[in-house]
Amino acid sequence: MAVKERVGLVVSDKMQKTVVVAVENRAPHPKYGKIVVKTQRYKVHDEENNCKVGDRVRIRETRPLSKTKRWQITEILNTKSTT
Repeated sequence: MAVKERVGLVVSDKMQKTVVVAVENRAPHPKYGKIVVKTQRYKVHDEENNCKVGDRVRIRETRPLSKTKRWQITEILNTKSTT
């Protein structure tokens, strides 16, 4: 079984060792054909608290770490500038 990976944007970093990552999925509507954007939010384990709001990150599925946390940070793709 392949490990699931996603790329998303950090939308919250207020918890300790946890960030919330929003992953957008764009797909055409089955009947009307218009592109519909669906956003899924994942709670992701961030051991060193490196991620900040606005960072683009790659996450992968892992064993359950808490009641709602089943993903962990693989890499930070690019960070939001602080200016």
